[in-house]
Amino acid sequence: MPKPVDFWFDFASTYAYLAAAHLEEAAAARGIETRWRPILLGPIFALHGWDTSPFVVYPLKGRYMWRDVERRAAKLGRPFRRPDANDPREFPQHTVLAARMALIALDGPYGKEFCRRVFFAEFEEGRDISDPAVLSAIARGAGLPADLADKATTPDNKARLRAQVEAAKELGIFGAPSFTVGEELFWGEDRIDDALEWALDEQAC
Repeated sequence: MPKPVDFWFDFASTYAYLAAAHLEEAAAARGIETRWRPILLGPIFALHGWDTSPFVVYPLKGRYMWRDVERRAAKLGRPFRRPDANDPREFPQHTVLAARMALIALDGPYGKEFCRRVFFAEFEEGRDISDPAVLSAIARGAGLPADLADKATTPDNKARLRAQVEAAKELGIFGAPSFTVGEELFWGEDRIDDALEWALDEQAC
């Protein structure tokens, strides 16, 4: 039986948005279970001395990324809306509440749908996913309780997200999306197939 593939993501990540758009279809075609793991990249980037996305720190890298994501989204048939990288309210967005809500949502059957809808709201509709009202509307649309945002801010759930970030650090995760099969790490949306194939490999099972 294939090992599960863990999908580590921050809602602020453009490439995680692309991964969320097609990971489940690719995994289902191979009969592989995925486990979605929301994290915050801020504490991870801080280890490298960055206080924002490296795509903002390094403008040339950022310019390439925007065009690359446009191409990748078009290939996937997704209507990508490019945020204003000069406006910190648009990129990278503040994703703490969304990640906390996702942790609870992923305990049930509608969690992945909630996460996909958050990504699509942000990168396809240009909505502010730091806004509790926006996130609550997304939750309702995904079949989740309207008070999910309130439940997400309990001390226990805040601690749970911190623990997940620490787990990502221990695995050596340095960016998103990342995929792990056991302790084997694959970084980048273009490594989805590699991670899934590793999960199927007899030596990895």
